[in-house]
Amino acid sequence: MVRSRTTTPGGAPVPLDEVGKAILKQLQEDGRRPYTTIGEAVGLSEAAVRQRVKALTESGALQIVAVADPITLGLGVLATVNVRVAGDSREAAEAISQIDEVDYCVLISGRFDLLVELVCRDNEHLLGLINERIRTAPGVVETETSICLRVHKQTYNYGTR
Repeated sequence: MVRSRTTTPGGAPVPLDEVGKAILKQLQEDGRRPYTTIGEAVGLSEAAVRQRVKALTESGALQIVAVADPITLGLGVLATVNVRVAGDSREAAEAISQIDEVDYCVLISGRFDLLVELVCRDNEHLLGLINERIRTAPGVVETETSICLRVHKQTYNYGTR
């Protein structure tokens, strides 16, 4: 999987021209695609593609990682937890982000302050994480958990539209 974000770590947008988007699309289809193959597809040399990918990676706009199938790995419960916090929600987000089973933790607006996605072995594992780790994080006053019954769509192709 290729993870992309549209801003640098400091928050400034990363400009992505049409060739950059084409390179990103190639990597989103296959993060192990050779630079020579990408270069042929986008009209650049292998060296030019390598430089572009290096610049995107160093800027923080692009991260190339492997995506595993949690079900295949025996992690059969996917859940989202909405978290309401009294006080600084960033402190709760920091603490919750340290939990290994958390694969996504974002500050949100609305009734809740955080949205957390978890991947667990089973319901007991999920219950333990909610009671012992999430609800005990700094400032947490309320949680609302939803279990994912089936994934219909999950893509990582943003940044190329």
